[in-house]
Amino acid sequence: MDYKAEHIQVLEGIEAVRKRPGMYIGGTGIDGLHHLVWEVVANSVDEAMMGYAKNIDVIIENDHRIAIIDDGRGIPVDIHPKTKKSALETVLTMLHAGGKFDQKIYKSAGGLHGVGVSVVNALSRYLKAIVKRDGYIWVQEYKQGKPITPLKQTKKTGETGTTIIFEPDPEIFPKVEFERKKILDYLRHQSYLTPGLRINFCDKRDDFIYSFYFEKGLVAFLKHLIFGRQTVIDEYLHFVDKNERFELETIFTYLESTDCYEYFFTNNIINPEGGTHQLGFRNALVKVFNKVGTGLGIIKEKNGLTINIDDVRGGLVVILSLKLAEPQFEGQTKAKLGNPEARGFVEETISTKLEEWLHKNPAQAKQIINRVLLNTQARKAARAAREAVLKKKIQTGLTLSGKLADCSSHDPAKRELFVVEGDSAGGSAKQGRNRIFQAVLPLRGKILNVEKATLDKILKSQEIKNLIISLGTGLGKDFNLENLRYSKIIIATDADSDGNHIRTLLLTLFYRYFKPLIANGFIYIAQPPLYKIQAGKNVFYAYSDQEKDRIVKEVIAKKVNFDVQRYKGLGEMNPEELWATTLDPEKRVLKQVTLKDAEEADRIFSILMGQEVEPRKLFIETYAKEVQNLDI
Repeated sequence: MDYKAEHIQVLEGIEAVRKRPGMYIGGTGIDGLHHLVWEVVANSVDEAMMGYAKNIDVIIENDHRIAIIDDGRGIPVDIHPKTKKSALETVLTMLHAGGKFDQKIYKSAGGLHGVGVSVVNALSRYLKAIVKRDGYIWVQEYKQGKPITPLKQTKKTGETGTTIIFEPDPEIFPKVEFERKKILDYLRHQSYLTPGLRINFCDKRDDFIYSFYFEKGLVAFLKHLIFGRQTVIDEYLHFVDKNERFELETIFTYLESTDCYEYFFTNNIINPEGGTHQLGFRNALVKVFNKVGTGLGIIKEKNGLTINIDDVRGGLVVILSLKLAEPQFEGQTKAKLGNPEARGFVEETISTKLEEWLHKNPAQAKQIINRVLLNTQARKAARAAREAVLKKKIQTGLTLSGKLADCSSHDPAKRELFVVEGDSAGGSAKQGRNRIFQAVLPLRGKILNVEKATLDKILKSQEIKNLIISLGTGLGKDFNLENLRYSKIIIATDADSDGNHIRTLLLTLFYRYFKPLIANGFIYIAQPPLYKIQAGKNVFYAYSDQEKDRIVKEVIAKKVNFDVQRYKGLGEMNPEELWATTLDPEKRVLKQVTLKDAEEADRIFSILMGQEVEPRKLFIETYAKEVQNLDI
């Protein structure tokens, strides 16, 4: 079907976008900044989903400018019958102007509301649109949502496509700097979800180039997620179905561990908060596993075990992609799907296909259902263990058998908890801290490896139990963020292999059982100095080898006698040094842990500490040459 100006429907203007950007992109922080990129890329992906585009290029020109190029049909440039402006200018300057409302041009699309590219334009200090169609190249430039040049017809071309180049407005975004990993992760998802689409990425800041292309789509996605992890069965369950309203593809399997990885998409847009399709999928698993498990004699009513919605998630790795014509999202950021009819379709489809698959594969069915029943048993055991922990309610000043050195402030917003490695560092930290707002909890040795432990076993660990009681939040179903006793939980470990291991263990624990603490920015990592340089009466601290070399070079230039001390642990510092370098809020360096940091730590930890030998061997062979300082 022809795609012309008459297909662009106009609903309202964009005056409010710059006043309340959070309503349209979720905020003006780093996520909101990158949401601008997602909106433009989504339009190009929509063209690919309809079969009109085969290639998308995403180019970071510099910290402030990015370009998205596709070889689709190109945004129409003829005059719109209602606005009397070009369709291109209409789409770029008017909210809710797009070709995706009546499904004549796009049957399903991520950029449904028609606000995406106009919001990007409104929140950019500069935007340039280049369109190839109708035999010519067309160009128009904008500033803060308003055209600053007329639409120009330039040289002839036989190609088609759209290029959007934009610079986010620093008046809106406090920090304008594109994060490569964040963009690569998003593009990887889009490539998995659109088989046959090639996405080329280039970061001109350091000439980094990467390309994505997957013929098998979700199969490749699942293999990426389970790499290095032990699965219950050697295969995966892959279901595809569609009718006149919905198109569904899902692939899933179960891990031996309790990790859960769920990716739910609607029209290629990830829904991190799930929604009705997620609920339909989980309900189907609960219903079918209970039914088939009872039929196979695995689940018996007399033993009192019944699988619930939490049980089906332990060890689950699932990717579900749903496409429909009129998705209802909660907010423009599309975090959650709200269509009630989507739940029914997904639940019915998955129930039918899963039950059929389990009956055809009884051996694998028993393995999967037995794996899920382990979650049920662990849930009951963990409930008893949690109750035992929660009985030990901590009161201000309680020392946890001499372990926790609490602070005197009663205001959680001002209180900090330092989780330190060992009694030696704990002693220095307790003496060097500000007792009014800084608490110290030393850990004795390495905490339990949560990679292979069930929750009830984890709660038997005295070190972990002390940490849970200190935090005050509880965990699992009893977790309550409002009860958190500190505004900062700071991991302070030594800068050696043991310290790195302990830090990774703690990050994995927080990621798997206290994820809201990471998501809400409460977890930090202290960055103690690696070196102390004594030059005459002056003392300098270096936090990296490069900084140490720079300081030494400056000292040598002044011909001053100096001494360099390499710190191996926090316990080597006296209380005054520890305060000056690591504890003092005015001078210390802290790294705030993000979910991406924790996910990566969790992934590496699973490879290095999991059951599978081959991925660990491959990892070691790949990175062994990069090891610079090896403790033997």
